[in-house]
Amino acid sequence: MLKLILPLVLLMKFVKEWKSIQVGLGVLSGLTGLMCFHSVYMYNIGFSLGLDYISYLMVFLSVWIMFLIIMASQRVKTTNNFSAMFLIVNLILLLSLFLAFASLNYLMFYISFEISLIPTLVLILGWGYQPERIQAGVYMLFYTLTLSLPLLGSFLYMYYSDGSLMFILGKPMLEESYVTAIWYFSSVMAFLVKLPMYMLHLWLPKAHVEAPVAGSMILAGVLLKLGGYGLIRVLVFFQKMSFNFSWLWVSVSLVGGVLMSLLCLRQVDMKSLIAYSSVVHMSMVLAGLMIFSWWGLMGAVVVMVGHGLCSSGLFCLANMVYERIGSRSLLISKGLLSFMPSMGLWWFLLAVGNMAAPPSLNLFGEISLIVSLMSWSNLSILSLVLLSFFSAGYSLYMYSLSQHGVFFSGLYSCSSGKVNEYLVLFLHWFPLNVLILNLNLVSGVIYLKKISCLMAKSNK
Repeated sequence: MLKLILPLVLLMKFVKEWKSIQVGLGVLSGLTGLMCFHSVYMYNIGFSLGLDYISYLMVFLSVWIMFLIIMASQRVKTTNNFSAMFLIVNLILLLSLFLAFASLNYLMFYISFEISLIPTLVLILGWGYQPERIQAGVYMLFYTLTLSLPLLGSFLYMYYSDGSLMFILGKPMLEESYVTAIWYFSSVMAFLVKLPMYMLHLWLPKAHVEAPVAGSMILAGVLLKLGGYGLIRVLVFFQKMSFNFSWLWVSVSLVGGVLMSLLCLRQVDMKSLIAYSSVVHMSMVLAGLMIFSWWGLMGAVVVMVGHGLCSSGLFCLANMVYERIGSRSLLISKGLLSFMPSMGLWWFLLAVGNMAAPPSLNLFGEISLIVSLMSWSNLSILSLVLLSFFSAGYSLYMYSLSQHGVFFSGLYSCSSGKVNEYLVLFLHWFPLNVLILNLNLVSGVIYLKKISCLMAKSNK
């Protein structure tokens, strides 16, 4: 793991050279990509760090999205808006994500999980666009911290009862009591806020709308996935208790997802619409994780990767429009096809990716989740039908309202798109649609087979 962390730390020396950081992160993402060729369950172990299949995917996603963020944030460099500080904050954020996804110790995971909040807050407060960014930052800080403190207590109690905080060494809690229920809820709630679950999501639209493009892309691309990853790690200990409450999480997720889809259909702010659609996607991920099926886990991991690429690309597009027109409102930024015709193709490709059209990763992920939820309960088909329908509805609503119609009359002249912008969008779209050709790389089928073999051996 140090072969990824040390180059990242060394990159901080070159923060005054934007191009060097960009090339360095590109090389680092390439090196991370080469690490997929292995045949063991867990590798790169050392210093309480190590990767299994899911954490490898999340680390790769983090470094890839950060590479694209530096490419998309050229305006910070051209306006010289504290560009060196901007790069340092982003690299510290990437380092904290590396440590969070690669840690094999719960306490180290908790510390890295909380550290990632600070650079995100600095991005929103330092490079956000409007005065409301202070309120958005406070919302995000207090929502996350309030429910993270019980998680720390839960880990300390786990250490007291088990004598270890290593992922592999802890034994599952099989007893059912009020104490175990409190322990379970205090462990799970911090990740449900980060995911976020419906009713704990109010910080997300505010944070997305007020954040700069870098903040929006890293929030949608990686930080929401920290919640799903944390649930995968923690729920192993509370299998018995989680079975008792799975009806609660699935019900809230599916009903909340439908309500959020309806809310997307009446949004006029581009970034707000994309942020609410993230809540819809993550609600399906939560439902898939909580029913404890292989299909559910596989679908949840694929949707996390697909959504990370797709929504990050959409936020990038929304920022490109904002830089030209000066507004995020769909009522003003209409008729984009008239003066940005080439960009219309990327709007369409990422919008249909957002609604899980073939051949995107989201299609396979949502099919897996639908299969797993229908096998869990036939009643869930009602919510799933509405979710799929409204998902297509708000994606097409966003595309048609932004691309068609009469464009803003106050617009004098603007660029129809630079090569750098098209490259960023292509690097979002390409893995989203090409990885479906080899789903072994993303779905964790190999990982699931290895776990099944280990479980079979332990049962013997």
